[in-house]
Amino acid sequence: MRHANKINKLSRTSSHRKAMLENMASSLVMSKRIFTTLAKAKALRTYIEPVITRSKDNSTHNRRIAFSYLGSNALAKEASKELFDVVAPKVGDRPGGYLRIIKTGFRAGDNAEMAMVEFVDFNEVYTQAKGEAGVAKKKSRRAGKKAAPAAPAAPSITEETPMEEPKAEDTSAEEPTAE
Repeated sequence: MRHANKINKLSRTSSHRKAMLENMASSLVMSKRIFTTLAKAKALRTYIEPVITRSKDNSTHNRRIAFSYLGSNALAKEASKELFDVVAPKVGDRPGGYLRIIKTGFRAGDNAEMAMVEFVDFNEVYTQAKGEAGVAKKKSRRAGKKAAPAAPAAPSITEETPMEEPKAEDTSAEEPTAE
């Protein structure tokens, strides 16, 4: 039974898994989109979403924690800057769910299920479609009581406005009809 075994070990030792997730997180922050296996993508999502939440509050403490999660190499330093300067302002109003995982099929060599991991707010295709359509009204799922139909209003007495006469239609440009 798998009681309280939340972490997916990905068939790696803990040090290898930690290094792999640090590198994947840094690469994702720098390039905004990566391709990997589905299992690694799901593990990466649970690893990096708390870091992104911390990046919304730009403080020295949060920068140090984010840096420790992104690794201790040269790429991690640039990724940490990118996370706080570029990514955090764009996801600032989002309450969570910063990543999108899209299945892309199966790998040719070993038939492993592949996926694309990307930041939700950095995909122009989805953000443009959302911006053009506008914010849709959220409909309630529960059926509320319907209001009784209003009684017809009594006609009000107002000044009559002269109605415009209909314009004479031009009949000279009519198409001939087949009879």
